[in-house]
Amino acid sequence: MLRAAFRPAALAARSVRPTSSNVARALSTTAIRRSGAPAPQIFGEGAKPGEVPTDLNQSTGLERLQLLGEVEGVEVFDYKALDSSRIGTKADPVKVFSYETERIIGCTGAPAESHELLWMTLTTEKQRRCPECGSVYELDFHGDADAAHHH
Repeated sequence: MLRAAFRPAALAARSVRPTSSNVARALSTTAIRRSGAPAPQIFGEGAKPGEVPTDLNQSTGLERLQLLGEVEGVEVFDYKALDSSRIGTKADPVKVFSYETERIIGCTGAPAESHELLWMTLTTEKQRRCPECGSVYELDFHGDADAAHHH
């Protein structure tokens, strides 16, 4: 039953590069719109009385989504490293794919691991330059610009 309920959402989530906020939308609305079937539950059913619950029994929200994805063999979140084969410049920045207008990124330098991990908040408004190595990053926004108004 879990496979049948999760399959349409898994395929919908695989067709986009998910982030934490569009994944929830992919499960709740995309699965219903595309397949006509109800979306999978984002909360666990809990354990039976007298049993110790498993993570799958008691997980909720994004944690449950990730666990259901693992059961189906779907990588729900994009864990791929950013391009560190070159240093981004203002004219040719390293592009960071996102469905959101803001994304937190980490830079370890170019080549990779040439300096300590530095976290930066990247937005659609401007490029960000790593203060350690000077690499420039730019958000490659593919989301709905009006989506923030619907929350």
